[in-house]
Amino acid sequence: MTVHLVGAGPGDPGLITVRGADLLARADVVIYDRLSAVELLDLAPSTAERICVAKAPNGPTVPQERINELLVEHGRRSGCVVRLKGGDPFVFARGGEEVATLIEAGIDFEVVSGITSAIAAPAAAGIPVTMRHSSTSFTVVTGHEDPAKGFTSVDWDALGRIGGTIVLLMGVGRIQAIVDALLEAGRSPETPAAAVRWGTRPAQSSVRSTLIGLPEAIRAADLGPPATIVIGEVAGLDLGWFDRRPLFGRSVVVTRARAQASELCARLRALGAEVIEAPTIETVDPEDGGVAMTEALHQIPHGRYRWLVVTSPNGASRVLGACHDARALAGVKVAAIGPGTRDRLAGGGIIADLVPGRSVAEGLLEVFETAPPEGGRVLLARAASAREVLPDGLAELGWKVDDVPAYRTRAVEADDETRQAVSEADLVTFTSSSTVENLLDAVGADKVPARIVSIGPITSTTVAERGLEVTAEAAEATLDGLVTAVCEALEASDQPGSEG
Repeated sequence: MTVHLVGAGPGDPGLITVRGADLLARADVVIYDRLSAVELLDLAPSTAERICVAKAPNGPTVPQERINELLVEHGRRSGCVVRLKGGDPFVFARGGEEVATLIEAGIDFEVVSGITSAIAAPAAAGIPVTMRHSSTSFTVVTGHEDPAKGFTSVDWDALGRIGGTIVLLMGVGRIQAIVDALLEAGRSPETPAAAVRWGTRPAQSSVRSTLIGLPEAIRAADLGPPATIVIGEVAGLDLGWFDRRPLFGRSVVVTRARAQASELCARLRALGAEVIEAPTIETVDPEDGGVAMTEALHQIPHGRYRWLVVTSPNGASRVLGACHDARALAGVKVAAIGPGTRDRLAGGGIIADLVPGRSVAEGLLEVFETAPPEGGRVLLARAASAREVLPDGLAELGWKVDDVPAYRTRAVEADDETRQAVSEADLVTFTSSSTVENLLDAVGADKVPARIVSIGPITSTTVAERGLEVTAEAAEATLDGLVTAVCEALEASDQPGSEG
């Protein structure tokens, strides 16, 4: 049993260390704070207990003493305890106090360093903390000391004289007093200064000013904590990249089942979007536990089927899981509806013989061969309760069809926080008809963002049937196609004359 103090990094979930992600993946308990990226909690097993110990300025707070007690309690009875802390556990994060408590209690622990916001937040705003010709050192200092000490241990006079870059953490609340102290110590009033809030997050915002003007600039921008403040010549540089990404400042709702959403979310975040995960469905075993599909697949080596037709990546995963060895499909032709399904099969060593140009049932029927005079049988592995277009169309082509359920989907309820976030988003993506139906049932048509991007024509038809208008449809029913459509839809909304 070990307690792992894991640095969550500055905010972007992609900046957690490999070691930190590995520990989260096998955690029994995750004790996390306000500055941790909430998306990181999805890395933990669904069975892991999640305990929030948030500390918010002028808001609800879990005392540090209680956090220490929780670490000891769970450290004694749980296998893998992850204490997820924003930034680095040992950079103004009270990680030292928590470790001291664990040592006193005789509990094993590990410290996993994280990327500190003292460096990452300025970098995301285009500010390097050092430059060879203008700043050869940087000092990281807290602007919020323990009031119980009764005195300050920060020598502001020395900091004012030392030169180089000063990086302030937790200093927004005392910024006027800090600026006054640095000016009194001799820092030039015209020294470049900047403040970055929620650095590396989609909500990142920043202000630039001079040292003397920084307090007013922060007030005018209503820039509150958490913020990283940079004072020094480097703060005058603008090497920005983070806020120049195409989707920066835009929020996109992803309705895919959580197990399938990670890649889409990662792509959107890489383009700067704030992703609102609102999974409306989850993929589960069919009612028979997959028995019918498994038994049918086992008949392939005996020549029962001429074709295996797979209609989705989810179906492809279920087929691969049931047959275990690609050689079990020797002797049968394989059709895959869509590049995503084709690629998922290829990942398991199965190369599709037929992929239609249009990634819908109608597209497959257009290119599917007619059954030979002696007849033949097709194994159709797909979602339970899917449309009858495909089995009916194959039958018209002379085939006998065994339509077996590979999986089924069921609705996922949305909580109040998710409903609110959806209603405030810039755009929503739909990847199937069921995601449309379930989201609209969960939040109401009037709460869905005006801009809607659909993965394909069938999904678009469902949107229209529910009384809404599709802004853009993916040219190809793939993640690439969907992401491209999202970018184009939001770019169009920024054009002069656009209502969005």
